[in-house]
Amino acid sequence: MKKHHRLLTLASALLLALAALPSTALAAESTEPAQGTQPPAVLYPAEVRTSEENGMIRLEKVYYLSTRDDPAAIPTGDFDREGRHYTLLDVLKNDLSETDAKDYIEVITLDSSTKDMGEIIKTLEPEREITTEDGYTGILKPDYTKITVEAAGYKTSSWTVSATRTYPNLSDADASLIPKTITDSGRTLTLANVNWQEAGEFYNATASYTGTASGRNVTGYTVTVEYSGEVTKTSRDTIIYTAVFSAENTSHGETHLEPEATPTPEGGDSQPEQTKEPDKEPAPDSGGSIAGKIVVTALAGIAALALVGYGGWRGYKYIRDKKRGYV
Repeated sequence: MKKHHRLLTLASALLLALAALPSTALAAESTEPAQGTQPPAVLYPAEVRTSEENGMIRLEKVYYLSTRDDPAAIPTGDFDREGRHYTLLDVLKNDLSETDAKDYIEVITLDSSTKDMGEIIKTLEPEREITTEDGYTGILKPDYTKITVEAAGYKTSSWTVSATRTYPNLSDADASLIPKTITDSGRTLTLANVNWQEAGEFYNATASYTGTASGRNVTGYTVTVEYSGEVTKTSRDTIIYTAVFSAENTSHGETHLEPEATPTPEGGDSQPEQTKEPDKEPAPDSGGSIAGKIVVTALAGIAALALVGYGGWRGYKYIRDKKRGYV
């Protein structure tokens, strides 16, 4: 019974291994791209031209791109076509784009709290990217020599001013001896107070005068700046790229042999041997696929041997028990 149990266990394990192998082999052979990767952009030719010279086949693929397109997307790898292997010779570029250019000035104004030119320059943009109404684009830079600063507005304000005058050697401490008004810095001031000091037989007077002054203060400044530079516009946006490939013309001097007939039994029709197409090659099998097939075959053989051995043992046991009278 122990031998019987071991054979059943071995057969079950082999069958489970066989059931698991196909999914493992398929997973190993999966060639799907990783998630998150973007397939490369593919460009297709607008024209394909072929010619022959000195036994060489020349094939040209023509692409019409704009100045914004990336020519690196043009396929340049080797390829097979109509039984010939083509290799890149060169990529030719024919720039048909046309661009108009002109000088352009843009005047801008901005507010400033100061007229200090150094502080104003710090607040200016070093360059401006613009697009005009008629489709021109470019980068403009400020012309610092043409910056103008003007007062944006004024407000009127008034304040009190004062001045003092000294009058020595007056005969009496009499205010009538002191001038009632004076002129100071172009302003008329009025006597406000007098301090007297006795000096022997005379008096010295210190008179204080006050008045009101007014003026206009600047409320802000307007800065005018000219930005200038060259602007351009593309009137024709086409660049022609031609990928040139070459291949040998193997048809010259080649001897074409008729396929031999496969011998058949007498009275049967002969059938020509099927030949492979020259431009189609069998896809190479991956290492993982070959290894998987070998392992599957080996395990299937072992499982078959185990089952045959188990069947033989059961037959032997039956005959033995029959001879002994157990059956």
